[in-house]
Amino acid sequence: MKYSYYICDVFTDKRFGGNQLAMLPDARGLSDRQMQQIAREFNFSESTFVFPADEGHTRRVQIFTPSREVPFAGHPNIGTAFVLATAGEFGEISEFTEVVFEEKAGLVRISIRKPDQGAINCELKAPQVFSLGKELPAEMLAEALGLSASEIVTDIHSPIVASVGLPFVMVELRDLSVLQKASINPIGFERIAEQGVMPDIHLYVRSDDEFDIRARMFAPLDGVPEDPATGSANCALAGLLAHYHESTSGHFEWRIAQGIEMGRPSLLQARAEKKADEVISTWIGGSCVMVSEGYIYVD
Repeated sequence: MKYSYYICDVFTDKRFGGNQLAMLPDARGLSDRQMQQIAREFNFSESTFVFPADEGHTRRVQIFTPSREVPFAGHPNIGTAFVLATAGEFGEISEFTEVVFEEKAGLVRISIRKPDQGAINCELKAPQVFSLGKELPAEMLAEALGLSASEIVTDIHSPIVASVGLPFVMVELRDLSVLQKASINPIGFERIAEQGVMPDIHLYVRSDDEFDIRARMFAPLDGVPEDPATGSANCALAGLLAHYHESTSGHFEWRIAQGIEMGRPSLLQARAEKKADEVISTWIGGSCVMVSEGYIYVD
């Protein structure tokens, strides 16, 4: 059998930037094993497979990295909504429409906007509320990243697991030069995994230029040595920053740059809402561009 597919670049308005996504708009008939094989064939950080909805919403979506299925991810949702909208699957989009994808992490609501003569922009609301998990020693993260412990900032938080549907280890670094030199030490990543934590590590530094945050994400045990734009991680980062913000309530926004060290610059727009000292909602959004379309053959 043959299945149509699209490839788009997510969190960018320039082709060959951002994060690549392969997306099958009609994956009916494929097994989980076949979807995993297809994701491995494309070998992007994620590929998505779209099915008719089971619970009356817009579509059901499954997401695979080259090595496993994940319950939720950011750029696959943004890219999938963009491709379906571009293909006319949601009808005419005059200015705004909302779609809801059914995923293993829950319902993912995506706002699609198309200003007059403008490019389609998508923003998702995380399917789960922000949560914090296990803390890890700075020394352990330093070993995994080829850094010294003194280059990891722990004034506000130690390296800590945060999630809005998919967990990441959040690590604040001292400055941009430290972010740029960070690298993968496989032994260090294995030692983190031995602690019962999937070492998908999201690094960030605070910036005072045209961006508020500059970030990188390493997930070698997921088959993704480095990711050029990680929506789910930056969405969780928005929750983390809002959680530790001195204000007990408010709406917060950040412009986040990622992928620069990989030659695939990305721009992610993150925001969070906090009430009575609790982070109640987080969002991530950005632009996409279409790259290619074709067919893949499946036995």
